[in-house]
Amino acid sequence: MKRSTGISRREALLELSALFAVPFVRWPALLGDPLAGTIAEYQAGRAARAWSAAEVTKLALDRANAWNGTLHAIDMLSPTAMVEARASDARARRHALRGPLDGVPVFAKSIYDMKGLPTTGSSAEWARLFPDAVHSDSIEVARMRAAGAIVLGKTAADDFAYHGNGTSSLTGQVRNPYDPTGSKTPGGSSAGSAVSAACGIAFAAVGTDDGGSNRIPAQFCGVVGMKPTFGLVPRSGVIPTWPYLDTHGPLARHVADAALLLDAIAGPDPSDGLALTTPRKRGSLAHLREAALKGARLGLVEFHVPRAQMSAESVSVFDRAVADLKSAGAIVEPSEPAVTRANVRTLFADAAKARGDVPIDHNSPAATANALFRYFTTHGVDALAAVERGLAAYRAFYDVLPKDWPEMVKLIAQPYERDPASLSFARSRAEVLVQLAETFRAQRLDAMIYPTMPFPAPRVVDPWPDIRTTLGYGNWLGIPEVSVPTGLGSDGMPAGNISFVGLPGTDKRILELAHSYERNSRRFVAPPTPV
Repeated sequence: MKRSTGISRREALLELSALFAVPFVRWPALLGDPLAGTIAEYQAGRAARAWSAAEVTKLALDRANAWNGTLHAIDMLSPTAMVEARASDARARRHALRGPLDGVPVFAKSIYDMKGLPTTGSSAEWARLFPDAVHSDSIEVARMRAAGAIVLGKTAADDFAYHGNGTSSLTGQVRNPYDPTGSKTPGGSSAGSAVSAACGIAFAAVGTDDGGSNRIPAQFCGVVGMKPTFGLVPRSGVIPTWPYLDTHGPLARHVADAALLLDAIAGPDPSDGLALTTPRKRGSLAHLREAALKGARLGLVEFHVPRAQMSAESVSVFDRAVADLKSAGAIVEPSEPAVTRANVRTLFADAAKARGDVPIDHNSPAATANALFRYFTTHGVDALAAVERGLAAYRAFYDVLPKDWPEMVKLIAQPYERDPASLSFARSRAEVLVQLAETFRAQRLDAMIYPTMPFPAPRVVDPWPDIRTTLGYGNWLGIPEVSVPTGLGSDGMPAGNISFVGLPGTDKRILELAHSYERNSRRFVAPPTPV
């Protein structure tokens, strides 16, 4: 795809520096495969006139079509992707690119609304009940498009993003691209997003995380997965899950690319009553320091490293990651936080009891019922009738909702921002976070570290190992977490990821630490080309 550039190196560097709003003093690598590197390397190729957005978007779509028979990672593709790519190239010719995501191929998850496509939720029954294309984008898709990104389409997931195996009743079992036997799970629910990023079909994708749905497939597919601070990314226009846990964020091959996607989709919006209201400036995540680990204080939470239950290889790979952190200049010390995966739920319940509050409920049926109703109000249809039509299919997974329609109607009417059990949960979250923050203050920590999960991908048909994870811990607390690959095991499968975990609002710092680890360790290995 490389060709004569017709532009000087200095001119191209100036274009690239302007695009990322940071000075580039050296030329990023130009790879033979424009989808194999980082977004910065891709944009360097465009600046050097080595390839165009239209050429690379066509390559991405060709891969999606050629490989999906094996991967089952795609829910559906956008018919407007090539038009959008050519529009990006026209902006490039006018020196009017909107930012570093302009012309970058990305994906959304199947539960996201995308104008011109139906929203299937990866459910065969939901697709049958709601076959019509929606007329507006979810807020995240709209923001990605406003940044110039080429949204190639939507990725497959578990039905309604409920489970963690990547099993869709509509498009089948998503395949782990590292497993030649086709038997290992890719994880879920954001399975297709992780697989598409791993295989170089797109640079990044957005996913959702209520109890690990971004971090599980990140670990099992050996990519970067992020669960940002709760409320940082508004969630309007997406089939809802659990409003007080649901956190949307990026998956990508590289931390810097995940940061660029988060930068585009984060920020307040009144349509989501639980979104943070603090204004934020776009572009703050366009540059992450490679030396961020030097002098950083990291708390190794050994309680979250169940060594006795982990395989010898899992322990060895995690310990190697810790050694990589130290080699990069980090100060790693043992940490025993006041809040752990073992006591977090008890602390929430005790806090509510001490306040004389109603019992907490992180899965309150009232909150989910109202969120589902509000989702349909954006569609220009009778929202109440739409909820009634889809309730049985949706309730097959979210079974806390009542079977009885009159009871469901009562729940729908109450805004989720005012649900007593959910508000009690939120108040407990704020109180328990104070205890965790005290641990950070006392040890002067920048982040906690521990394995994202203490085991690699099991077979799809097998139950997971009976080992407790920290996945729910992060969602209950609403804290930012970036999961980064630590390398392959002896079987050629991703061996595990390490998580960098901070206090709410420290997303940039956590991303920088994760980026610094990634750049210093260079443990990512791409999967074989699907056949």
